[in-house]
Amino acid sequence: MKQVISAIILTIFAFLTVAPLVFLLTGTLMGNQEIIHCISPALGQNDGYVSWHLLAQFPTLRNVIELLLDSPEFFQMFWNSVKISFGIVLGQIVFGMPAAWGLACYSFRGRKVLYLLCIVLMMMPFQVTMLSEYLVLDRLYLLDSLAAIILPGFFSTFSVFLMYRFFRSIPKSILEAARIDGAGEWQIFLGIGVPLGSSGIISAVILSFLECWSMIEQPLTFLKTKSLWPLSLFMPEIQAGNAGVSLCASFVALLPAVFIFLSGQDYLEQGIAASAVKE
Repeated sequence: MKQVISAIILTIFAFLTVAPLVFLLTGTLMGNQEIIHCISPALGQNDGYVSWHLLAQFPTLRNVIELLLDSPEFFQMFWNSVKISFGIVLGQIVFGMPAAWGLACYSFRGRKVLYLLCIVLMMMPFQVTMLSEYLVLDRLYLLDSLAAIILPGFFSTFSVFLMYRFFRSIPKSILEAARIDGAGEWQIFLGIGVPLGSSGIISAVILSFLECWSMIEQPLTFLKTKSLWPLSLFMPEIQAGNAGVSLCASFVALLPAVFIFLSGQDYLEQGIAASAVKE
């Protein structure tokens, strides 16, 4: 009996979780007039409550065609998001992996203080460092460019924190044996550290990508030219006249994030579990 009750409760919560995605897909296949009829109270055009159909009454692919063939602005912002996300992730791999390896595998004066500083910086919201980042980027003449978003993201301490946990779990005996065999430090890092810490690296990449793909505050702060905006700033511009296209754009924008998440789900679970372990 308990299992049946648990299954019912979990099914209800699963439906509540998936419902927004189902409604988004349904809205993608709805005509604009049908969408406006459903959400007109939210747009202030009618009294009452918002209603929604589980299935489109008059399914159409017009929104998909208009988005893919008639919306160059969408594709421009889509590629801006791709450049920002992959640029930041690549930078975090290049700078974050050696930093995490150094903190995890070498003993030096101030190592614990440096690690604590990484945790403190990781916990700080963007609003705390926004002004200082703006002033630095302004002095470097990088404002209103994609570099203003990508370069600060290189030095995210969250990826360092996550990879540190996996590098820290590598047995010291393996590293010592490699040194005795004559391997250099870079050989040990690339030949032992990266393969054994691949779970942490991949989980850090996935979490960083998901965060970068949906970032809003940084582009709003550092970018003025609309042609440089990422896709996350295209989504809020929903009006009664383009509600169908906006819902379709939201669905298309969701696909890369879902694909990346499903591709590395196992690694992501390992990363979350590792980040919860006490030092």
